[in-house]
Formats: sequence, C-alpha cells, structure tokens
Amino acid sequence: MAGNTLLMNTKQITELVLTALDDMKAQDVRVIDVSKKSTFTEVMLIATGTSSRHVKAIADHVALVAKKQGTPPLGVEGEQGSDWVLVDLDDIVVHVMLQQTRDFYNLEKLWETEVVSGG
Repeated sequence: MAGNTLLMNTKQITELVLTALDDMKAQDVRVIDVSKKSTFTEVMLIATGTSSRHVKAIADHVALVAKKQGTPPLGVEGEQGSDWVLVDLDDIVVHVMLQQTRDFYNLEKLWETEVVSGG
C-alpha cells in the first residue's frame, strides 16, 4: 500500500468513517483516542445499530467507503452473528454493536480517560 498516493492520515480516515456512520444512521457514535494506551491502533470508533441487520449494514458501508477511498480494511470480524462487527482499518478500529452488546462489554469505560468526542 506504500505506493498508493491516495493514502489518508488517521484524522482523514476518522472523518471518512464518521461520515459513513452518519450515512447509515448509526447511533451514539464515540471516537476514542487510544494511541497512548494501545500498540495495535490509534483510534477506536464505537457505534450502535438498531438490529443485527443494521449493524452488518453499517459495518459493510464503512468497509466499502474506506476501500473506495484507498484504505481497504485489514479485516472485518463478527459478520455472522452481527451483534458486534469490527472493521479493522489499521490505525482505526470501528466497533459496531447492538445496544445490549455495547452495554455488556462497555468499551467506553475500558478506555474512558481517552474519549475524544461523543455524538
């Protein structure tokens, strides 16, 4: 990918993902800077979908939009059950969850000192 002149920085990809989440009516979107606490990513985005189908559609849209902008996902996990789908965009990891799954795992609390913004 190093030869791709369309490479975007973390802030640009975050904005792209936020727009994609908004396009799909994702709820309660949170952006969390984990760069000081994590070696695997810099930013986590967490969003809620209203149904398993909605969760999958949101994640699929994020992956498609990122790919079209020259930042294809390294992987997408959890599409089978679709109560929690993770889209790995390298420096950004997007978690799309059903509300009950989000409440149970409470990722915001895990990373709470690093919350950048809320929706």
